[in-house]
Amino acid sequence: MMVATAGSRPIRAPALTKYDVLEELGHGGMATVYRANDKRLGRDVAIKVLHPHLKESSEIAHRFAAEAKAVAKLRHPNIVEVFDVSSEDEPEQYLVVELVRGETLRKLLQQRGALPPEIAAALAAELLAALAHAHAQGVVHRDVKPENVLLELRPPRSLGSGPSSDPTSTPVSSKESDRFAVKLTDFGIAKLLDAQGVTSTGQVLGSPAHMAPEQIEGGEVDGRADVFGLGVLLYECMVGHLPFEGNNPAQVLRRVLDGIYPNAEREKPTIGKPWSQILDQALAREPESRFDDAQIMRDAIVAELARLGYTSPREELEAYFDDPEAWTTRHDETIIGRLCKLGGEARKRGDAVSAAADYNRALAYAPADPQLLRIVSTMHRAEARMRLVRRTGPLLVVVVALGAGSFFVARALKGKPEGPFVPKPVESVAVAERPSEAPPVASVPTSPSATAVSSARPVIPVVLHPRGGQDAGPVARAKRKLTFASVQPPAGVWASIDGATSFEPYTGMSVDIDGEHHVLSLSCKSPFTNKELCVPETRDIAAGEKEQSLDVRLRILPARLLVDGDPTHSYRIEEMPNTPVAAGAVTSIPMSKGSDEITVVDSIDPTKRRKVRLEPGKQETVSFK
Repeated sequence: MMVATAGSRPIRAPALTKYDVLEELGHGGMATVYRANDKRLGRDVAIKVLHPHLKESSEIAHRFAAEAKAVAKLRHPNIVEVFDVSSEDEPEQYLVVELVRGETLRKLLQQRGALPPEIAAALAAELLAALAHAHAQGVVHRDVKPENVLLELRPPRSLGSGPSSDPTSTPVSSKESDRFAVKLTDFGIAKLLDAQGVTSTGQVLGSPAHMAPEQIEGGEVDGRADVFGLGVLLYECMVGHLPFEGNNPAQVLRRVLDGIYPNAEREKPTIGKPWSQILDQALAREPESRFDDAQIMRDAIVAELARLGYTSPREELEAYFDDPEAWTTRHDETIIGRLCKLGGEARKRGDAVSAAADYNRALAYAPADPQLLRIVSTMHRAEARMRLVRRTGPLLVVVVALGAGSFFVARALKGKPEGPFVPKPVESVAVAERPSEAPPVASVPTSPSATAVSSARPVIPVVLHPRGGQDAGPVARAKRKLTFASVQPPAGVWASIDGATSFEPYTGMSVDIDGEHHVLSLSCKSPFTNKELCVPETRDIAAGEKEQSLDVRLRILPARLLVDGDPTHSYRIEEMPNTPVAAGAVTSIPMSKGSDEITVVDSIDPTKRRKVRLEPGKQETVSFK
């Protein structure tokens, strides 16, 4: 890696005629990287020197020179520039490139964990611009990964400080758009060792988790392999872990070849469906199913950023790296309103799929917002009704042909009771649907007042007939009200009386029941996965004429957290300082809403931080290795 960072250590270095080697910056599987000074031009550079066992191969030396010449043709602001390459008569084989003073994307991910989706996408747009340029020159990278991405943020220049204090210097642009740089390095490195087929340790070349299937299989490789590698990188930046994981390289390779990885939106709902779909296309098993080239993928990313209101991705990157916490806080506050506005617009034009995608992502950021929960629940119910209509469509055609029978089918589909009369003694429960919600607005209120319910809301009739169809006397025939005085969580709770049709209660809702004894079953399900989020409960409703009032407070299932880290280190949750966390042990995390993001910190090395989103009843693993 061609990156200068604090803590670089002096080391005995090779003697190079044209360069003074100053210090070692790092080393990898094929070379050691040094900071050096160009004696002729008086500038600092980075020099990648091939390991001795590799320079002994004449074929590798030839490929090294050929690749260096190919990469030297690339001139792009997002590509580390190649300045020089060793000659055949020199004792060392080396490559001289520009020195980037910053850190790798890998180090950033180790420190911060997953990035905000829009920041990850903006980084990807920069890298895709570099790849598109390289591909146009016939150069394929083959090893796109966070270790090969360099990030540089230069401090703001101001008058009276540093070089800018020179009155004859060129005025600084107010935008200073060149302060932040994303640069891709190590082009063509994986190709250099193809002659051997394996490294000296017998491993498959490259990084297994980042390699396209056709690379693993030894097939033809073109720019779509880099699209796949960029998809892996973007997935890790957004989700917080690699898409293809395993206990060993063989398992990882098998999962890449099989195309098996967790859906990004399911792993982290705040990513949303549009970003998840872009990732799915980039990570397609077959090259023909991916984006045709890097530029097309970049266009898709830039279009989605613009749809969300981010029309200047580079400026967003600069603002984020100036102050990540402030940018993230501002982003999380504004994205909900933007998504709701987009969802409302999609809903008005009849695009239910796009509306649901935007509302669901907004709900992931504000899982306890009552108005947003009601909108999403309403859309889920509408979708369920449409599925029912599609399933019963052929039946409706037959019934219409038979004439008056269609009335009874229509009544059944509406789900509205016509009255307590039945042709023969049966037990039934019918629940009328809740009134339709108000149309969504651009900003979703989250204050307590948002849960207030108007007293004008109608009573929902739940018609219960005596068991066995027998007359149970005046008490059973008497109607009384069952009122839900409060419902927590505010949405997602489902109720069923005596095992009959489920309905969704809400604070202030009333239903009519008879005077018999009844059993009320309560549960809470995720609007995303339909999985249980709460501990189910049952309530007995005593027989009699007395009206009933219930406070429903379902206990949300705890989440489970597994820290994969150094057993000699201690770890803590930043938002829950009193919750002990040990490496290798599963910790139960109490939950108060449908999802929550926490930060796990290595107490011995606080610079190591991982963000993870928890969901009730689900186990998440956060890795510090």
